[in-house]
Amino acid sequence: MRTLLFVLGTRPEAIKLSPLILHFRKSPSDFNVHLCLTGQHREIVHQALSVFGLTPDTDLDLMLPGQTLFQSTSRILSALEPVFSKVKPDLTFVQGDTTTTLCGALASFYSNVPVAHVEAGLRTWDLAKPFPEEANRQMVGRITALHLAATPWAAENLAREGVAEDTISITGNTGIDALLQTAATLPHFDWPFLNPNRKMILVTGHRRENFGSGMDRFCSALRRLASRSDVEIVYPVHPNPNVRGPVEAALGNLPNVHLIAPQDYLPFVDLMRRSYIILTDSGGVQEEGPSFGKPILVSREVTERPEAVDAGTVRLVGTDEDKIVHEATILLDNPEEYARRSRIHNPYGDGQACPRIEKVVRVYFESL
Repeated sequence: MRTLLFVLGTRPEAIKLSPLILHFRKSPSDFNVHLCLTGQHREIVHQALSVFGLTPDTDLDLMLPGQTLFQSTSRILSALEPVFSKVKPDLTFVQGDTTTTLCGALASFYSNVPVAHVEAGLRTWDLAKPFPEEANRQMVGRITALHLAATPWAAENLAREGVAEDTISITGNTGIDALLQTAATLPHFDWPFLNPNRKMILVTGHRRENFGSGMDRFCSALRRLASRSDVEIVYPVHPNPNVRGPVEAALGNLPNVHLIAPQDYLPFVDLMRRSYIILTDSGGVQEEGPSFGKPILVSREVTERPEAVDAGTVRLVGTDEDKIVHEATILLDNPEEYARRSRIHNPYGDGQACPRIEKVVRVYFESL
């Protein structure tokens, strides 16, 4: 029996790794699965795990209010040392590009345990965008044994960086596995504040590189869009004070802007399904939205997920106030353009990433 250690700490990691954890647990005679939660996101990560009926085997509960990258990185890394000593994994899974991802991979490397990187190969090649995520994924890529790339583009990035091709596998995105598994039986949630006669713009925004003036411009654009009588905005506000403070100050008094708490996975999927446009800086939402045929405006200057931009369902708008308003207005006022860009086209996966990853892992262990 092989022991697989999954290290995760944030809501997106929980959503994308949960179907993979459940998949490996279907073979209890072959795999012993240990889930370690760092607590980088506390309440919202537990919400996400509960959707899939998962609870952590180890909960480090390391989150502190207002902690810096220095503090979170050092606390997570040092707390993982006894976890590796106790669990003695044969393979460590990390996902994406968070501080937990970096620390989980580095702790595994220090413990002489191979790393499997889910969603490997995403790149902007700009260490400031997104910060610190781009640096995290590049550093994790240097100490990874199994590069599990979601798309051919991501795999090509790794090959160009000199990663051995026999360590790269194209698997699809496990987040699409999660979405398709839940969408078929997704209930309709009650949103009493929604007006069916208005077009709903669903908004998320939390990226560190947009803090400050970028967030101010972003909120100004939302104020202008909210002045339209045919629009309402739903914004689940991230708890980070660098987000919540400016958002509540700029938008809190507008009648057709609904600032709500961060949502559990299922109600957020329902909001995506009900939306007319999605405005986001979230990588996961960029991947999920096309499955519902929703045009997406991405409030970033560059994206490590260009496939949907190439397909025409996603457009980059950054935090340029005029550009956000302009692109949203086109979608709100031009039915033909809206129809063209809302074609359901998802280049990120087909819902079969988990069995592909299992096959890669089995072949890897057989080769040892």
